[in-house]
Order: sequence, then structure tokens, then C-alpha cells
Amino acid sequence: MTSPQQPQSQPQPGAQPMPSSPASGAGPMPPAAPQPPVPAQEAGTMVLKAQPLPPAQPPAGEHPEPRPLSAHGPGSAGGGTMLLKAAAPAPGPQPPQAPAPQQPPAPLSHQPPVAGYVSPLPVRPTHLGHALAAEWTKIRSVRSTMWTLGVMVALIVGVGLLAAAALSDVTVNPRIAFGFFSVMLGTLCIIPLGVLVVSSEYGTGMIRTTMTACPSRARVLGAKAIVFFLLAFVVTTLATTVVALAMAGIADGRMPSVDEWLRATVGAGLYVSMLGLLSLALGSLLRHSAGAISAMFGVVLLPMLLAVFMLGAPSMRWLTEGLINYSVPNSLATLYGMSFLDSGPHGWTPLLILTVVAGVVLGAAFLVQEQRDV
Repeated sequence: MTSPQQPQSQPQPGAQPMPSSPASGAGPMPPAAPQPPVPAQEAGTMVLKAQPLPPAQPPAGEHPEPRPLSAHGPGSAGGGTMLLKAAAPAPGPQPPQAPAPQQPPAPLSHQPPVAGYVSPLPVRPTHLGHALAAEWTKIRSVRSTMWTLGVMVALIVGVGLLAAAALSDVTVNPRIAFGFFSVMLGTLCIIPLGVLVVSSEYGTGMIRTTMTACPSRARVLGAKAIVFFLLAFVVTTLATTVVALAMAGIADGRMPSVDEWLRATVGAGLYVSMLGLLSLALGSLLRHSAGAISAMFGVVLLPMLLAVFMLGAPSMRWLTEGLINYSVPNSLATLYGMSFLDSGPHGWTPLLILTVVAGVVLGAAFLVQEQRDV
């Protein structure tokens, strides 16, 4: 009678198979030596592990034959381990890749790329009009301009009306001839104003701000000269016109001609304005208010004073006449038809002479302005 078949256990993965039983008569089998864990190998490595041979059983009553340790493999009593590493397959020829599509070139732009912050406000290139607007704002926003021009108008109009009232019973040819007295006093106000237009910024250090806002120094000086000249010309011409009309209506004598009217109004306004422009150019050269004002007062008053002191020297008569003829008081009197000497310039000639002198000094101021630092 057969017994029912017992289920056989399945070998576990990685477990070593048990060796076959020895021949009959052999002693008990010694336990198998524990095997060290096999470390995980990288891909492409094949591990071949030699199985240890069962130790030979000596006959009964005899001692087992000693074996060398090297027979058991390095580091263990069992068999050794041999590693066979598969060589990586050689890379085959790569298939040709399709060329990348060519991008069309970007269209050329006339404006260079702007890096960094971009202002949302529109940026416009600066020109002379911006400098004129800035200088007009400065010259009309300071108190010295209003006070100086106010005093000049008061002197020209006030002294002219007083002279017209005093000469009401005196015959004057032409009637507007004595208006140069009041205009002569007005020049004492226009000279300091012309100097301060430039020198005040150098004294306070604001010229650095002006040059930072407008790096073109020629443009700055040109704007100052244009604004000041136009302002002085308009104010002076209006004041001299009022005086001429008052004298023509009050004084007694011959009525002036058209040329005399123009020289007594427009010519006088141009002469005073050109004298102020000369002061502005000298202030730009010296960059010192007191020095430039003193130098201009010397130019206006010194020639006539020297001529007065040399009147008693016959040997210096030629120099005396030259100083009188080309002095500022005689030039203004010539515009009004009352020159001190008959040998001097007549008509519009004094204005032309002063224009040439002011142009030369202003040109020198432009050259120096470009060479010197602020």
C-alpha cells in the first residue's frame, strides 16, 4: 500500500542546492559553511560562483587529511567567485540628423537697442530754444532783474520828464536833444545787470547745474546774450520813446526828423543794450561780479575824466580830443545830435563802433568759455 505522496518544497530563489548524499557507510554530513552575501552588481556583469566541494570523509578511525586554506578560496572556506564583465557594445554609426531649419534674419532697425530703464516720457533732442526758455525763466525769476530794470526806467523817464519841464521856455534844436542826460544815468543800471547775468551763477555755483542740464557751453552763453540783449533793448527803447514824446510836446524848438527820431529812440535803446552786452561778455571773462562791474564803470567814466584833467596841456590836445570823441557820454550825445566836439564821429557811427567792440569781447568770451572749466 503506498502512502500518499508528500508535497516537495520548492527551492527558494538564490538558495544553493544541496549536494547528493554520499555513499553508504559515510559519517554524518558537516553543515555547510555560510556564504557571504553577494553584492549587487552593475548592469552588464555576470557572476559565476564556484560551488564548494564536499569534504572527503576519512575512513573510520583515521584523522581527516589537512587542506590548505587557499583551496577554499580567498576570504572564505568555500569556493571562490569569478566575475565576468561583459564588454559594452561598440557604438554603431549614428544616423545623419536633419539640418535645423534656418531662421529668417531679423529685420534691421534704425534704432539701437535700449538697455536698462526706459523713460515713459518722450525724449526729444535739445536745441537753442530750450536754452532760451531756461535763461528767460532765470532772468525773470530773480529779484535783481526787476529792481535793476525798474530803477533804470525810473531814472530815464523821471529825469527826462524833469528835463523837459525845465527846458519848456528854452529853444532846443531838435526838441528831443537833451534826452541823453536821462539815458546816461540809465547806463549805470544796465551795466551791473549785464555782469550779474553771468557772474552770479559762478559766484553761487549754480553754473554747474546749468552746464549739467546743457553741456554745450556756447549754447548757454549764446542764450544768455540773446535773452539779455532783447530784454534790455525792449525796456530801454520803450523808456526812451516816452521821454522823446514828452520832450517833443513840452520843449520849444525844431521838430526832429525821422532819422533823429530813430536815433533818439531805437538808436539809444540799441546803444544801451550793446553796452549791457559788453558787460555780460566781460563778466563771462572775469567771472567776478565786483571786478567786472568796476572795469565797466572805468570804461564808461574814465576816458571823460582823464580828458578833463588834460585840458590844460596843449601838447596832449590830440589825446584829449580822442578820449572825448570816443567816450560813452559823447557817443550818446552824438545819437541825440549834441556831440561835444565837431571832430568826432557823427550819426550812427558811435553805435557801430560799440557793436564792433562788444562783438570782439563776446567772441573772446566764447573762446574762453570752451577752454576753461566751471
